[in-house]
Amino acid sequence: MGFEPIAVVGRGCVLPDALDPDTFWDNVAARRCSLSAVPEERWRLPHRWAMGTVDDHQDRTWTDVGGYVRGFEEVFDPSGFLIEPERILTLDPLFHWVLYGARQALGESGYGGPGERAGLVLGNLSYPTSAGSAFAEHVWLSAQEPQVRDALLTGGRRTRPDARNRFSSGLPAHFAARALGLGAGAFALDAACASSLYAIKLACDRLHDNTADLMLAGAVNRVDNLFLHVGFCGLSAVSRSGRSRPFHREADGLLHGEGAGFVALMRLADAVAGGAPVLGVIRGIGLSNDGRGRGLLSPAQEGQERAMGLAYAVAGVAPETVSLVECHATGTPVGDAVEVRSMARTFAQARDVPIGSVKSNVGHLLASAGVSGLLKVLGAMRAGIRPATLGADRPLDGLDGTPLRVLSEPEPWQGPRRAAVSAFGFGGTNAHLIVDAWDGDPAAHAEGTPLPFRAAPDATDSDGPAAESAIAIVAVGARTGDGAGTEDFRRAVLDGERRGPTTKVGVSLPDLCFPPSALRSTSPHQLLVLEAAREAVRGISLPRERTLVLIGAGVDPEVARGGARWRLPHWAEQAGCDTDPDLLARARDAFVSSMGAERVIGTLPNLVANRINTQLDLAGPGFAVSAEEASGLVALTLAARAIRVGEADAALVGATDVSSGAVHRAALSELGRETGTGDAAVVLVLKPLAAARRDGDTVLALLDEDGEGEADLLVGDDAAATVDPAAVFGRVHAAQGLLAVAVAATVLPHRAVPRPGAPAEPRPGLRSAV
Repeated sequence: MGFEPIAVVGRGCVLPDALDPDTFWDNVAARRCSLSAVPEERWRLPHRWAMGTVDDHQDRTWTDVGGYVRGFEEVFDPSGFLIEPERILTLDPLFHWVLYGARQALGESGYGGPGERAGLVLGNLSYPTSAGSAFAEHVWLSAQEPQVRDALLTGGRRTRPDARNRFSSGLPAHFAARALGLGAGAFALDAACASSLYAIKLACDRLHDNTADLMLAGAVNRVDNLFLHVGFCGLSAVSRSGRSRPFHREADGLLHGEGAGFVALMRLADAVAGGAPVLGVIRGIGLSNDGRGRGLLSPAQEGQERAMGLAYAVAGVAPETVSLVECHATGTPVGDAVEVRSMARTFAQARDVPIGSVKSNVGHLLASAGVSGLLKVLGAMRAGIRPATLGADRPLDGLDGTPLRVLSEPEPWQGPRRAAVSAFGFGGTNAHLIVDAWDGDPAAHAEGTPLPFRAAPDATDSDGPAAESAIAIVAVGARTGDGAGTEDFRRAVLDGERRGPTTKVGVSLPDLCFPPSALRSTSPHQLLVLEAAREAVRGISLPRERTLVLIGAGVDPEVARGGARWRLPHWAEQAGCDTDPDLLARARDAFVSSMGAERVIGTLPNLVANRINTQLDLAGPGFAVSAEEASGLVALTLAARAIRVGEADAALVGATDVSSGAVHRAALSELGRETGTGDAAVVLVLKPLAAARRDGDTVLALLDEDGEGEADLLVGDDAAATVDPAAVFGRVHAAQGLLAVAVAATVLPHRAVPRPGAPAEPRPGLRSAV
């Protein structure tokens, strides 16, 4: 299957020292370094409380250097959106950056007015933002005994932020779509540092499927910056010298950056016909996961090579036709060395491949890293210049004898201008994008002949086209409330047993590939869905490289406990109650214990999916999907689409949330949506029906496709039955939609309708659930 060329018709950004893409390119071309000390008040903590040393950094960071956005408040105008300015201004700057960058890209495209066939895919790390952390801190402090509560809240002069800041994973995408009048829908995803290229791939899918005519895609990083600094020092990933030096032989780690970047995309033929500005042409994108690889934090050469190979296979072009690679290259010695080896093999037939990394200019923008690289490349194509990478005076020895060379000086970009952009992330997420300069000739960018890489197996079936297109749910795994496993879930559904909140998470030790001691510091979101997935796949054969892992999830407010621990001494000082060191130490530990490496890893939000990739050694793309209560359903739709078009042969689709916590309940209460909450994780295993029959799997239910392209659960054509699991499990936010599908897949084989507090009612004619 080839890749229909997609035109980039608009750009937008909020980046360090650049509030528009042209300024960003000018900075790159001028070799400007936009790294600096963190702005005042960004950490909500005086530096003396946060700064430590390389040798003594427990609960502290050894550097405050990064790439920071400045001056945005002076230029951001909240008017002109389809949402009232006062509602916009109460939200974290992350929301503002998305609105600003997306509107900028939409404006450059010339796409006029609200569009029913325009949508948005947003890469966004599901960490608490600064305002989200402050909301959680206020909730926790408000629950303390009156003397402590009043001293810390009043002494610190803290007010509770807008409750909507609790929902900072999927809500920014929905909010931007509403504010900009994008009628084709929006959602967010977290594929760690590869998020923006994953978002671009999924946006291209919408255009290829003709379910949209224009898509905005990109990413934002505006996570609580103190958490990133202290946490990543705990991982020993941050540069000790305070310098960002990709591919330098003396590089000693990354420096964080922040910002947002967006592109507006159209089918190339439509862009040309409509007179839209064509700024570049996307030819192909390859996604992969390392699987078990070398661990959650160690990149695997094989996984990176596979993403690159897939990109060139779908584009139908050879790697040696690329004349510039914008690399991931963060300045970590291990990561840069692995990337050099994977590129050396991929581009082995090339004579000369100039490479670089914009992280030398702005630092590592995490979720926005890939799109910032793409914006750099688009600027370079228009200028006809291949720009220099800063600090490239002593490149890695591993580059010797390869066609790769780091550009230490800018040079004219002569001949065909085809570039590649890579983005790789923790958890083994890999992405590689190919983009051409536009020369005005549509024939020059015609869809190429797919290169031989890995064909999908034959899925024909004797039952004809209907059976070929049907997708089967062949297993369900679940951890719901205080239940111990899927059998408890089944009893709750069929016998009406009410499940209480989760009090502990049991992990099965046989075949576990993570040290049990490390899992003590891991988020319950990750553990619940990991165990649901392990149970779901028992006895089921899954193709390693062609199985997706898509998990619906959102922000875990409990992650903000780290920031509360670090800020507490300052609050106590402000309130004048810091005279008892022992009491202060106990108060800090009451929030959370010191943030070591395992606790940092246990909070990485994309690992709700990528722990499953690692545990089960599944090397197809894996990522978290964030659409708030629709998170699991959007994941299901994406997985079904990938199977139908032949991009995958199987999928693990899940959703997880722990919604019974105080922060989530407080947010719902303040928004007037007070309701019974619950905790759950569910995982469905999907296969084409023909493959399920071939493999001897039990078919619980079928997914079919309605006229709007959304997935309905169908097992026939009789009258449908609708069930709501909230009465049994509570409302489980990000897992709510997929939990309903799991309930339906459980009751349909029994031909019974669930009844809260009573056994399910037999209904022999029941054959479908929507």
